Amino acid sequence: MLPRSFLPALLLALGTSGCAAISALDSASEPLDIYELQTPVIEGAARRGWAELVVEEPIASGALSTDRIMIRPGPLQAQYLPGARWSDETPAMLQTLLVRSISETGAFASVGRAPLGGQGDYALLGELTDFQAESYGTDAPVTVHLRLMLRLVRERDSSVVASRTFEVRQPAADDETASLVPAFDLAARKMVSEILPWAARAGGGA
Repeated sequence: MLPRSFLPALLLALGTSGCAAISALDSASEPLDIYELQTPVIEGAARRGWAELVVEEPIASGALSTDRIMIRPGPLQAQYLPGARWSDETPAMLQTLLVRSISETGAFASVGRAPLGGQGDYALLGELTDFQAESYGTDAPVTVHLRLMLRLVRERDSSVVASRTFEVRQPAADDETASLVPAFDLAARKMVSEILPWAARAGGGA
């Protein structure tokens, strides 16, 4: 049986714990600002291709497979911007950018996430290794760093037609959301703009 003097302290502890749990639930339910990236401006269309291209969602580490906006204060540390997120998980968002952008070039007869029939002509496979802002050390410059390894595979024989790594570094004014999101947008548009002619040439559409 508990001493009478212990009961007030126990009730106070339970009340405090309950308040902390309610506070955590309240913060988890706070709405986050949602951001999405734009496709680059397509300067003229390529010669219309005949092939069907399937763009697979890039594989990525658990730290990148999220809709949170990552910033690294050190090479081995991952943090996320408070109060902000992407419109989709990062690999899926990048897949959408590639599907839309490659489709607009006209270099392929069709571009999608899944083949129209039983199998497409080509598949674009990717591994996303970097999609974050970096600021290593006090007063260090802030840079958005994107790195995507791509392989274009011919479906009928599973042969790799072409492979290349695309990497972009874009300076940002500071580590505030208002500065980082435009820097991410510019970096992504630069990277996708480099991917488009490569994919068109590799797939025989240009």
